[in-house]
Amino acid sequence: MIAVQALVSAAALVVEILAGRMLAPYVGMSIYTWTAIIAVVLAGLSVGHWVGGLLAQKPRREGLGLTAVCLGLASLTTALTLVFLRWFSAAILSNAPGPGAAILILATVVVFLPSFFAGTPAPVLARAAVELKPGAEGKALGAIFAAGSIGAIAGTLATGFVFIAWLGTSVTIVAVAVLYAGLAVMLAVAAGHRRYHIAVICSLVGAAAVCAYNLTAQSVCTKESRYYCIRILDFTGQVGAPAKLMVLDHLGHGINVADRPGQLVTPYVALIDTVITKRLGGKPRTSFFIGGGAYTLPRAWLAAQPQAKITVSEIDPDVTMLARREMWLQKTGMTVVHQDARVALRDSPERYQVIIGDAFTDIAVPAHLVTREFFQLVRSKLAQDGIYAMNVVDHAGRTMAMLSVYRTLRSVFDNVEVFAEEGDLASGGRTTFVLFASASASGLARLADADDGERIFVRLAAQKLQDLALRRDALLLSDDHSPIDRLVGIGEL
Repeated sequence: MIAVQALVSAAALVVEILAGRMLAPYVGMSIYTWTAIIAVVLAGLSVGHWVGGLLAQKPRREGLGLTAVCLGLASLTTALTLVFLRWFSAAILSNAPGPGAAILILATVVVFLPSFFAGTPAPVLARAAVELKPGAEGKALGAIFAAGSIGAIAGTLATGFVFIAWLGTSVTIVAVAVLYAGLAVMLAVAAGHRRYHIAVICSLVGAAAVCAYNLTAQSVCTKESRYYCIRILDFTGQVGAPAKLMVLDHLGHGINVADRPGQLVTPYVALIDTVITKRLGGKPRTSFFIGGGAYTLPRAWLAAQPQAKITVSEIDPDVTMLARREMWLQKTGMTVVHQDARVALRDSPERYQVIIGDAFTDIAVPAHLVTREFFQLVRSKLAQDGIYAMNVVDHAGRTMAMLSVYRTLRSVFDNVEVFAEEGDLASGGRTTFVLFASASASGLARLADADDGERIFVRLAAQKLQDLALRRDALLLSDDHSPIDRLVGIGEL
């Protein structure tokens, strides 16, 4: 009984950790994602424990038989998690009142039932363990609780460090379903009632069919790494030349054109290139990139100036591998550091003309890369005339995240300018702003795309930004308090 509880707890935590990876291609990875998943899993386990308590009041064989059925259903619903995502994600995302609600509903659809059925065995197994150890009931209960905790720890560690990286989500889901199935069969045999055998067999047949489908269905990921679901999509039709888009989880992170490294399709990337080129009178000689993605801008700058010293900090080596294999990134010419950007920049002995921060990915933002302390580190790594540029994704009619980052940058740098694509800004919807921080003003206000001249970029008036930041009480972000996830998309015009 103790071993069964350990295995059930391990399986439940494997599903919980996998849920984050499963939801990432649809809603990204953020504090909202993990909050919703953990809350739903705990809710499922709690209801399951309550129902399991009712089962534990029945005669032992009947309780074990019903628990076997619950484990059979745990196998089936675990196998169905990926299917439910494919079936319901589009409807949920298009009809939910907001991103937080969408994440919570999607997490409920995916992991509540597996967690519920995984929660039912604990009381039944605890009762059985106590009955098998007359005179040592306390010891038996302690062993059951300890086994559950140890199993949960083992499942968490194994998923994060082994299963996702080596097996992938689909295979791991199938493995958990098989484990539940084996435990269901074992308890059904122990119960000895044929009616439970039939119920278990029916649920396991369904689970087997769904597992077979999961193993044969095409994965949404080109590569499932330790950090992202990475997708490489053909973008030739949109560009009119061989081109590919890299998607990390649910957002695009760069479009590369095969034989035209200087063609910057993404507007905010073109904006960064245009402003930096105007200010420096050419491409920078030294630059540091926080985040690689498709390596679109580093690739363009290297092609324009092969002698430039370009350093890119990209935490995921699989992103770099796919950029080289699929997106025409050459293997030499720049220094790539597979490390967290803050650590990599801190340890770098160089000073750079330009540092580019490309850390914003919708509601999933590394909070430690938008704080005053980090910006102080950035300033210390810039040359005397250096420029720091970073993108901020926000809603043009709300801008609480952008204003808070703006205020925080202003506490460190003498001059901060905010640009956006004119058409994007005028739409009033989701907008990518680019903030440029330096020791002096650029003198730029409205300029055309340096590549094709068709896109127009405009600078937001400094006084208006300062007044707006004051009126909306924009936060000063610090390592102690950086609620950037909460700020993205809140506030009002």
